[in-house]
Parts: sequence; structure tokens; C-alpha cells
Amino acid sequence: MNQRFYVLWLACAAQALALSLPADAQGLRVPPAGGRAGARAPEAGPRTADYIVAVVNSEPITNHEVRLRMARFEAQLAQQGQAVPPPAEFARQVLERLIGEKAQLQLAGENGIRADESAIDQAEQNIARQNQIDVAELRRRLQADGIPLASFREELRNQILLTRLREREFASVRVSELELDQFVRERQNSNDPASLELNLAHILVAVPENAAEAQVASLRAKAQRVQERARAGEDFAKLAAEVSDAAGAKQSGGVVGLRTADRYPPLFVEAVQALAPGGVSAVIRSGAGFHVVKVLEKRRADLPGAQVVQSHARHILLRPGAQVSEAAARQRLADYKRRVQAGQADFAQLAREFSQDASAPNGGDLGWASPGLFVPEFEDALEALKPGEIADPVVTRFGVHLIQLLERREATLSAREQRELARTLLREKKLDEAYAKWAQDVRGRAYVELREPPT
Repeated sequence: MNQRFYVLWLACAAQALALSLPADAQGLRVPPAGGRAGARAPEAGPRTADYIVAVVNSEPITNHEVRLRMARFEAQLAQQGQAVPPPAEFARQVLERLIGEKAQLQLAGENGIRADESAIDQAEQNIARQNQIDVAELRRRLQADGIPLASFREELRNQILLTRLREREFASVRVSELELDQFVRERQNSNDPASLELNLAHILVAVPENAAEAQVASLRAKAQRVQERARAGEDFAKLAAEVSDAAGAKQSGGVVGLRTADRYPPLFVEAVQALAPGGVSAVIRSGAGFHVVKVLEKRRADLPGAQVVQSHARHILLRPGAQVSEAAARQRLADYKRRVQAGQADFAQLAREFSQDASAPNGGDLGWASPGLFVPEFEDALEALKPGEIADPVVTRFGVHLIQLLERREATLSAREQRELARTLLREKKLDEAYAKWAQDVRGRAYVELREPPT
């Protein structure tokens, strides 16, 4: 089994909150078949007979489950150049993560939260699209890596249930004007990495595990030559596509994307700390190999004048209920998409006739929107579109959407728009804090029996 297994499997759990493990700096991309692995790939199953390590309200967690989750996080940490915790501590953290998830899934079931097959189909399509492959190729790679499709879809179902449970629990979280004023003042005067936004690109020269000293030296020299070419002005995206061993480098040009500094590996942040936009770092070493990092953009978050890429979109919303199921709504919207693409119907007219949203009189037009305005599922689908394209039906907490991207533009946010962006960030921060407390409470109410420690 190779590392494609672990990167794919990480994509399934992307919506789960990390325990003390970092976000994936490479994005949810599947390395091409035969791609080079940057981390040790553990065996497919345990070396000894499986056994129960914990019981949560009568439901077991096995040693095999812990090992699989550890393997996923180990690959993620190696890809980011971060050290894996000591084995016993690592196993304990992962087991606690699984216990918390199990308790939350049980709570979702008690509250009647469900995820039907159409929602799982959509999640599978989203992962395939994010990795720039179709569902058939996704399934082929799963099979090649020995991952049962049923297990993959069950993991997707669990993540959907956890997301819907959290949405229901925290729908009432709001931000007051007083809280917002204080937040803006703190952000403007803070050295917190969360207030610094970076857009980085990087090239990875992977170093195999247990590589001989001569091989390491040769790969270091290769990375040094790459760095010299980048500093000499060669196109970084072309360099990344040519030589980088990072997943998805050929498609992305090595670009990681704009995000706050606390969402990047500390190794990267430290390497570019003194660099201005356009600067290229020294060669840095991680557990995955040698990296060369370029600063594409660096700015303080939430300050007036920040540049953002805005999207102009329209949508048709159907709300499932007693008369129309979620699956039926998806089918209707898929038919609308087919008709629009065949030239048999007009998107705006369909929105006026059928959309159950306040935008219906305007043909579903949502106007220009900055990042963070829409819920994550909607925004993820929108980001994957090119102007004129229509996404497959997307399920959110509001219903089922058919989304069309009309155009994109770069815009300078006004002070009012910056304030609204700050409001969104503060609400996300409050949600994270509320979730952490709530998850601890759910874990505390569960009956947990710890048996043999995982190995």
C-alpha cells in the first residue's frame, strides 16, 4: 500500500477538527498513480490479531481503527515537515479523537440526524473534483490501495453526520458590535500568527526513508539548484510542475493558497518570516525532504484595503421537506442543470419559477461575494467552478442548491466590507471555542471503558 491511500483517506476527514494535529498544507489532492511517497506507509493491517482498545457507550473501538487513523495523521505530519509525537502519546491522542467522534456520532443518531446516499454521493464527487479526477478514477485508486468502497463511504457518512450535528448545535452563535470592535482593535495591534495572511508556493524534493547519506547529499544539491533557479527569476510554477514531488504540484504550480500563518507549518512560516512578497527561502529540511518556499503574498488580515477575489454567482435553492425528499431535490436540480447546458432552459427563469430563496425574483443572482460569505459546502463548490460553469447539486444546512458562477474579480474591500470579514472570522473563532467546550462535555457524558492500550 502506498501513500495515495493516506492522502485520499485524509480527504474524507477534512471537516473534522484536529486534536493537536495540523491542517493539511498540501490541500486535498491525490498524488497521481505511481506518485512518490514522502512518508513511511505503514502496513495495511495490524501485525497481530485485532482487539478492542476502548468501549464507548457499548460501541467498541479496535486497535486496527487506531492504527489506520495514526497512519493517516503520520502521513499528514510528514508531508508538512512536522515531527510525529512519541508513539505512546500519539496513540493516546488518536484514541481520544476516536472516542470523541464515536460519542458525537451516537448523539447525532439519538437526535435523528441522518445522511442519505445522495449526500454521500455528493461528498464523494466533491473529493474527486478537489483531486481533479472523476469518481470512477477515485474508486479505481481506492481499490488499488486496498480500501473497500463501503468503508470509504461510511467514513464520508460519519463526517457528514458530525458536520450536521455541529451546525445544529451552534446555529445560534452570534457576534455583537462590542465584541467586533474589541476583536478589530486586537487584530490590528497583534503579532498573533492568526492575524498574518500568507500565500506561499513550495517545491518538495522528497527524501526516501532510510536514504543513504550520499543520496541525501545528492537530493540536497538538487534542492539547492532549484532554489538558485527560482532566485534567478525562473517561473516558480513551472519549476514546481517540473521537479516538485509534492502532491498536486503539476496542477497547482506548488501554490498552497492564501491562509493565516497559523494554518501553515511553523517550518514554512519561520523560513519566510523576513521575506517580502516575491522572496524565495533558503532550502529547508523536513521529515518529507527538502523544501524551497516562495512568498506570493503577505499581509495583515482584516485591515482596510485588503485585496480579495470576489465571485458573482446565482443559484436555485430547493428545501427538502414532507413533499420533496433531499434525493428528489437533487434529481430535480440535476435535471435543471442538464436542461440549461443543453440550451433548453434559462437558469434565471428556472430560479424565478422554482427557487425557494429570497434571490428568486432576481433570477437567483447573489451579487458579488467575498470569501467566507457562504457556508463551506457552498463555497467549496463555487471555488471549483470556472465562469459560466454549473456545479452538481450541493447540499447545505439550507437545502439543495444548483450553483452557477458568472464571473470573478479582484476587489479592494471597503472599511465596511472589512468589518464584515472580521465579523465572519470572529464568529468562526467563537464557534471553535464553543465546539471545544461542547465536545469535551459530550465526551464527559459518555461511558468510556479503556481496555488494552493500542499498539
